[in-house]
Amino acid sequence: MFRKLLLLFTVPDLRRKTLFVLGILAVSRIAAVLPVPGADPVRLKSFLAGNQFFGLLNIFSGGVLENLSIAMLGVGPYITASIIMQLITMIVPRLKEMYQEEGEAGRERFNQYSRMLAVPLALLQGYGLLVLLTRQQILPPLDFFGYASNLIIITAGTLFLMWLGELINEQGIGNGISLLILAGIVSSFPRSLQQEFFSFRAEMLPAYIGFAIVSLIVIAGVVVVSEGERAIPVSYAKRIRGTRVFGGTSTYLPLRVNQAGVIPIIFAVSIILFPGLIGSFLSGIPHPLAQQASVFLVQLFNNQWIYGSAYFFLVVAFTYFYTAVTFDPQQIADNLQKQGGFILGLRPGKPTVDYLVHILSRITVAGALFLGVIAVLPLIVQGVFPIRALTTGGTALLIVVSVIIETVKQINAQMVMREYERI
Repeated sequence: MFRKLLLLFTVPDLRRKTLFVLGILAVSRIAAVLPVPGADPVRLKSFLAGNQFFGLLNIFSGGVLENLSIAMLGVGPYITASIIMQLITMIVPRLKEMYQEEGEAGRERFNQYSRMLAVPLALLQGYGLLVLLTRQQILPPLDFFGYASNLIIITAGTLFLMWLGELINEQGIGNGISLLILAGIVSSFPRSLQQEFFSFRAEMLPAYIGFAIVSLIVIAGVVVVSEGERAIPVSYAKRIRGTRVFGGTSTYLPLRVNQAGVIPIIFAVSIILFPGLIGSFLSGIPHPLAQQASVFLVQLFNNQWIYGSAYFFLVVAFTYFYTAVTFDPQQIADNLQKQGGFILGLRPGKPTVDYLVHILSRITVAGALFLGVIAVLPLIVQGVFPIRALTTGGTALLIVVSVIIETVKQINAQMVMREYERI
């Protein structure tokens, strides 16, 4: 490991790329601390602490919302646009062909459409956020010019972060959007450690030790499940062209245990916290019926048992849904048949499709339960250990581990490529 880190800074090309990526991350953190005019940081901190939806939005924005910076939306609109585009592929076959069958050029066009869709989403989300922050007296009252200027600024901030992410992607070291989110999550760790250091008491030492052990076990579990896959053996028939023989090899088809990543958690959070958000808006309506509905919705989802149970169920359900959207057994079977491949002991066509559906449904159970536990992990940890500042959300932990694993893989690929160039 240390040898690879040494090579990372001794090989001139890799050193240049690594320093460039670190510089881009530093620029993104500078943008995260430039606030919009007139913000009240005390009220904002209190608002985020009592609102789970915007707390999660702060995570996916890379921590820029808590500073009410010029890039307060972060990369959230782009993530939303990417999810919408992937769902649209179920309705528009042309987009599905572009994303899955046209190779790198097709995916680049697909990503370009996602970036274009992110602009109106940023305008819409920015306007809603400005209205909400104004009602909460976090921002001063704004006129038309104030709304327009702030909306242009925060939309430009989102586009700026998207551009920084594209610059990182060009270097081939990690995914740019993921690294920006990772930087925002990691940047909050020193402040949390500082809070726990100054509030440390000797009688809480067993709780700290237990928390550290549980954290290590959870991180190890995230790595194992994120890297876990079911290998299905595939053989290719021999083909003779002239005097040359092609095929006749054996390989395997990897089916990942966690096919959906963190997307089901995003979907579930959007739904489970929507009633509470409606309740917050209804509280501002001076009507007895609206006030009663507001109190009912807020109290219902403040119950940790109801909230946790509904959250877990929705994450499991959306894991199955998103896996069905992104993984098409029929297409996999058709591609194998076109390439002369077959799964050992199965005939091409419908038997292969049925087998892939059966295997996928079984391993998705493990992936869905894993994501469900990760989603409700903060509720479990807060109930067991009286440590609040260090309780990192399960979603944030999953993002950190997944991004680090993917970045290490890309760095290894860069090093392997240079080893081949020396031969």
